[in-house]
Amino acid sequence: MCVKGLYFLTVLSGLAASGVLQVSGMRIYTSGDVEAVNGTDVRLKCTFQSSAPINPNNVIVSWTFRPLKPGREESVFHYQQKAYPPTDGIFRKRIVWAGDILGRDASIIIQQVKFTYNGTYICQVKNPPDVHGSVGETRLRVVTTASFSELLLLALAIGGGIAAVVLLLIIILSCRRCRKRRQRELEGNEEAPRKERKDPTACHPSRAVHLYLSETSIEIDSSDGMISDASTKDSSSSEEEDPSSDDDDGGDDSD
Repeated sequence: MCVKGLYFLTVLSGLAASGVLQVSGMRIYTSGDVEAVNGTDVRLKCTFQSSAPINPNNVIVSWTFRPLKPGREESVFHYQQKAYPPTDGIFRKRIVWAGDILGRDASIIIQQVKFTYNGTYICQVKNPPDVHGSVGETRLRVVTTASFSELLLLALAIGGGIAAVVLLLIIILSCRRCRKRRQRELEGNEEAPRKERKDPTACHPSRAVHLYLSETSIEIDSSDGMISDASTKDSSSSEEEDPSSDDDDGGDDSD
């Protein structure tokens, strides 16, 4: 029993390794429910995955529309090597290709949506030999104004952007203030030693030496024009000499 089980597992592993049991099929991914305001553009997202290599020349994309009211489906868009928008019907000149085959994207854009565009949009992708698989469906709802949830998201986005800008400005201003403070501190540290420095030529008043200037007179002999040696006088000596001169005058008088 165990031997048979091991043998069966071995066979399955070999088949899987050889690619015989490789699962084929397209997998389509869409947004599900989409809401758009009347008169605006809306993107219908459709991405796919394939088990076969992607060849842009072989990939086929088709979009169809199923209205809310009972009625037949209408072709919306077709792609095969290039885009084929509808040439008639309610979607004429309203569909724009927004996909990338190599990027596994088969999205389209509906321009200026109308209330008649309410319904289900079906995205189908084929990548031969991978042509089987599920299809993607997107339910579009056209409204007069944006819903509360969309307005809330828009408000949050705007508020977040404003908050980010304000925060950035606060950070920039804080950095500038810090730089100015550092510059002031550095300048203060450089000026402090300068103020404490003393003039090397200055001395303490108690150690000062007082200098007095004396009066110097020059005598000129009128007879020979020779200049006699300079004599130095100060105020104290002149006062002492005055009385002696008076005495001499008095002696002369007495004679």
